[in-house]
Amino acid sequence: MKKFGLALGGGGARGLAHIGFLKVLEQNKIKIHYITGCSMGAIVGGLYAYYGNIQQVEEFILGIINHPKFIELGIEKLSENNSKIDKNYFEQFYDYVGKRIQALKALNRLSYFDDELTDEMYKVIPDVPIENFKIRFSAIATDLLSGEEINFSSGNLRKIIQASSAIPGIFPPVKYENYFLIDGSASESVPAGKVRELGADRVLAVDVTRELKLIEEPQNVFEILYRAEDISSYHLSVLKLREANLVISPAVKNLSWADFDKAELIISAGEKAALDNLDNILQLYN
Repeated sequence: MKKFGLALGGGGARGLAHIGFLKVLEQNKIKIHYITGCSMGAIVGGLYAYYGNIQQVEEFILGIINHPKFIELGIEKLSENNSKIDKNYFEQFYDYVGKRIQALKALNRLSYFDDELTDEMYKVIPDVPIENFKIRFSAIATDLLSGEEINFSSGNLRKIIQASSAIPGIFPPVKYENYFLIDGSASESVPAGKVRELGADRVLAVDVTRELKLIEEPQNVFEILYRAEDISSYHLSVLKLREANLVISPAVKNLSWADFDKAELIISAGEKAALDNLDNILQLYN
């Protein structure tokens, strides 16, 4: 029997498209044997592997997004929707902080949100071992010390998800086992190859990375550094996606990672992408 694997990419709020995508797979009785996620893909994938149905996952995540404490964080202020569309999260971080002196103060810490606040945010994630899930699950994170990409296929769901979604500069690195971990997207946005490591022989990848657009000529060293990071991430994603049998990209690539206020729209985009490609998905599955 062929083993069907799902690789769910990172992209912050854009990753909410995975919820809509999984709705369609579930409605069509497509059984997923393996899921590997990165960042928001790890959150959605991990919760799906834990709960076993997408309705509970959607209710859980929307409950967090609409909770007063989450709204107080003001993450949507990091969105670039009212300015230059191509800014990455590092640029958005500097815009959010505002004045240069505030940015310099923030850079004296490891992240904008401190450990205490971040731990408070993630404590709602179930504190359970992932090796007990009916759907085999793993999540990738990047070890800052060695530079290695780590694919966690066992361990604590809460810690692994927190590490996989620790956006550099926004959330603090996570100390787990012998690692000092940040967002898996630092090494691979859509972990198609990693789901094969679990045992999948047919891999469907859902890509929600930001599109690389033509920009105006950079005006300073920071803009050059930001653009270089965007280019390298984009080409790395293209290379890694070759390991998937089928890649589907919901129409969310123009949105910001911080657009959590557009959750319903993003979820619908994921659902539409799955429906538009359902014949190809069924062909791969069968």
